[in-house]
Amino acid sequence: MTTLPQSTDKKLGLVIDLDTCVGCHACEISCKEWNTSNYGAPLSDVDAYGANPVGTFLNRVHSFEVKQENKPAQVTHFPKSCLHCEDAPCVTVCPTGASYKRTEDGIVLVNESDCIGCGLCAWSCPYGAREMDALAGVMKKCTLCVDRIYNENIPERDRVPSCVRTCPAGARHFGDLGDPDSDVSRLVAERGGMELMPEQGTKPVNRYLPPRPKADVEEIDVLAPFLQRQDEEAGGFLGWLDRTLEKL
Repeated sequence: MTTLPQSTDKKLGLVIDLDTCVGCHACEISCKEWNTSNYGAPLSDVDAYGANPVGTFLNRVHSFEVKQENKPAQVTHFPKSCLHCEDAPCVTVCPTGASYKRTEDGIVLVNESDCIGCGLCAWSCPYGAREMDALAGVMKKCTLCVDRIYNENIPERDRVPSCVRTCPAGARHFGDLGDPDSDVSRLVAERGGMELMPEQGTKPVNRYLPPRPKADVEEIDVLAPFLQRQDEEAGGFLGWLDRTLEKL
């Protein structure tokens, strides 16, 4: 079994703004690309365009419709990856020591050469953040792009996780959450950043910024007249094309 460090020099992690995330999946795709072409063995895809596709992703985006009392329903996009917990059960349950937490920055990693693919870490993770690679037979997880954030051969602005660099909405932030004066820590304090499932006692490092309530239904309904079907037939070539397509 692997033991956890008593403390870490840093607590590197992500802050994800659920109010800003638009669910475009750019973070998911950039994560797949970076970790397939760089760190470790490629993330496999089996029968990707067939009836039973199986793929390995280190970051996934889920979408939910949320309804609060006396408020209009709104869609919340929820990106999920490893939260690099302080008390990581995936580390202490590992029988070979393949799963470990780094003392220098708190990142949880997997030594793939020592992993036997037993799946104990996946069973112990309450967030479902680990995935078995169908071809490699080992567990894969978010590394916070450890091969990127310390790489002095790339521009300094690119020394952040690929998902953070790619996010077009600026919904993902990276930094040291163990430093109360860091940009990410101040952002969490200002916006009431939340732990995911704190009742599990894993002390996740990553934080989520809650979505803000959207406009009232009455304000949204001003678009309704423009969304109604128009009875007048269009003229010219487009009108002819529309009538022709309706007959097919």
